[in-house]
Amino acid sequence: MLAELLEIAPSGVEEVSAPDGREGVVEYAVYGAPGELPDVGVFEAQAGEALVEVSTEDVADDWDERWKRFYFPVLVAGRIYVRPPWEQPAQRGGVEEVVIDPGGAFGTGTHPTTRMCLELMLEENPKAWRMAGRSFCDLGCGSGVLAIAAAKLGFDPVLGVDADRAAIEESDRNARANYVELELRHTDLRRGPAPVADVAAANLTAPLLEAVASGWAAAARRPGVLIASGILRQEADRVAAALTGAGLEEKRRLVSGDWAAILSA
Repeated sequence: MLAELLEIAPSGVEEVSAPDGREGVVEYAVYGAPGELPDVGVFEAQAGEALVEVSTEDVADDWDERWKRFYFPVLVAGRIYVRPPWEQPAQRGGVEEVVIDPGGAFGTGTHPTTRMCLELMLEENPKAWRMAGRSFCDLGCGSGVLAIAAAKLGFDPVLGVDADRAAIEESDRNARANYVELELRHTDLRRGPAPVADVAAANLTAPLLEAVASGWAAAARRPGVLIASGILRQEADRVAAALTGAGLEEKRRLVSGDWAAILSA
């Protein structure tokens, strides 16, 4: 549902389950200036086997500031501090700061799938991962969080690819704001083998991860280490099996709520 709403929401979407204690109700606040959003009125829609009632109403005039409350700083493993530009800089030393403007609704790194990717990037072993000169590839770079973090950790070169041209533009803008150099490519990961590197991160859906793994298997080439996320817990074993078929054996798995991330090598 959120993916569909983002297509009509130029300034982001907020999801609230059981607003005001109303069980069985999900509220979506879709932000946009007057005239930018369609008037859908009241209607019924099919959600699985259930018929649900959908209604709309205007929100307060402070929508252009209200959405910022849903983006907050994240400190990962005491080493990477990801924040939107309106939040205060890190107050402690020894922290790599990644400043991400979520203006294009690609996120700032607060989602569990992104946080787990960052955690696995910071794993102490093997220590060689954190040496300068190790290449890194971010498959589905979005706003550039993982690619920018990799560059700040010393990976070089760093490549980011995405099928959405708007994501490439946003990653480029955020990279320049963070004073790091990235190579960015518009790439459809469903067409041909995905790029490889010493370390690759892929925060993608399970079906797309399976397609990427199949492409690597067919090409007989794969990254040295893969951090795969964007996976629902119940999908993790299936994705791990697909990665094994590409020669990537699972070494570590993190779980956060409904989500999982897998480190394979």
